[in-house]
Amino acid sequence: MRVVIPSPLRSYTKEREVQADGSTLAELVADLDRRYPGIRFRMIDEQDAMRPHVRFFVNGEQVRDLTLALRPSDEVQIVQALSGGC
Repeated sequence: MRVVIPSPLRSYTKEREVQADGSTLAELVADLDRRYPGIRFRMIDEQDAMRPHVRFFVNGEQVRDLTLALRPSDEVQIVQALSGGC
């Protein structure tokens, strides 16, 4: 399925959009990590939870459940919040 990658993670993929497979969001992230080693750790913490600054959207709807079932026709967008300031 189509996965949109945020700018901070493009050092792994070199692309704005990539293809990945998985019947759940967790499997999709694992497939991304197989294709682009190290990317999972930037999105998922040591307790297998989504990092607080990362958001996943499936077909435009925000999701917080890594066990969410996915279809091959779904589009997943990963959004990473920027921090900092004055």
